[in-house]
Amino acid sequence: MATFRFDLHSLPPEAESLRAEVRDFLAHALRDFPAEKRARTWFGHDEDFTREVAGRGWIGMTWPQAYGGQEKSFLERFVVLEEMLAAGAPVAAHWMADRQSGPLLLRFGTEEQKQSILPGICRGEIYFCIGMSEPDSGSDLASVRSRAEQTASGWRLQGTKLWTSGAATAHYMVGLFRSGRDTERQAGLSQFLIPMATPGIEVRPIRDLSGSEHFCEVHFNDVELSPDALIGEEGAGWAQAMAELAYERAGSERYLSCHPLMEELARELGPTPDPRATVAMGRQIAWLSTMRTMSTSVASLLAAGENPELEAAVVKDVGAVFEQDQPGIAQELLPLPPSRSPEARVYQKMLAHLVMNAPSFSLRGGTREILRGIIARGLGLR
Repeated sequence: MATFRFDLHSLPPEAESLRAEVRDFLAHALRDFPAEKRARTWFGHDEDFTREVAGRGWIGMTWPQAYGGQEKSFLERFVVLEEMLAAGAPVAAHWMADRQSGPLLLRFGTEEQKQSILPGICRGEIYFCIGMSEPDSGSDLASVRSRAEQTASGWRLQGTKLWTSGAATAHYMVGLFRSGRDTERQAGLSQFLIPMATPGIEVRPIRDLSGSEHFCEVHFNDVELSPDALIGEEGAGWAQAMAELAYERAGSERYLSCHPLMEELARELGPTPDPRATVAMGRQIAWLSTMRTMSTSVASLLAAGENPELEAAVVKDVGAVFEQDQPGIAQELLPLPPSRSPEARVYQKMLAHLVMNAPSFSLRGGTREILRGIIARGLGLR
């Protein structure tokens, strides 16, 4: 039976000195960036900003220099991401590639895949999307029906992926397909490196409640791939995908999605809020401090080369509860309604965006039910 590994860790001096550099960069780079757009946080897409970040060496910064990285620590990377998200920086263009697709290729990819892809990610020139979810499957990832058939010339893909973030602008997808005939649901799955410009791929953006088209539906119609498109081992896709999700579930994006709103709320409440607001904001700061400690611990486990799947699931589950509560708490403390009107205050525009998007926070990266199932199995409770 597993146990939780949440140990207290202090950030090393080099990480804290980097924090000042990142803050100075953001103060300059975002000086003309509309404050209400900061509410989009890690869904904000700005390719110019991504190139600036890449120029600082802050994409793929923990990766080997041979692949374009800086060989920095996971805790230094933690500081960079924390400052970016707290400022509401538009990091979406490089987010998936930096957070999980690049690390996946480093761990399971061939040398040719690493050499051809990773340096471009570090330069801010190659973007990724993740093809996991499918229609009629909900969060049941093991029910993948999209198929990869081995042919004389490589692989042929058929099927549909749904809720694929950033697929309309991505250059590559890491896709999970059923390549075997195994009867076990988690067996026979494989991952593929898929150029999005390949003939037979159709991307259909999905407009959400806020008017954004970040999510996409991706159709594969007799898509032909070369033999070297396979990532890792055939049939090992489930284990590889679970390792990949550990990178996704425990970062500071799991508790800082509403941070720009809460900072704006604090400004609106002023230096002397009433006692009720003081107590409520104090509780939020305590939550934030706890989430940050847990996330730092996961970063330390990653730095040690371990797989923190269980701890990552806990951070993601608790973080979603924390984030989803914040727009409601803001409305209770400040009698200003959400509004997208040009005349509305910055706080109201931020609130409008997050009221519409907060329900999705417990879906992305695995629903609450899926995460608690992972936690229960890890603790030997099921």
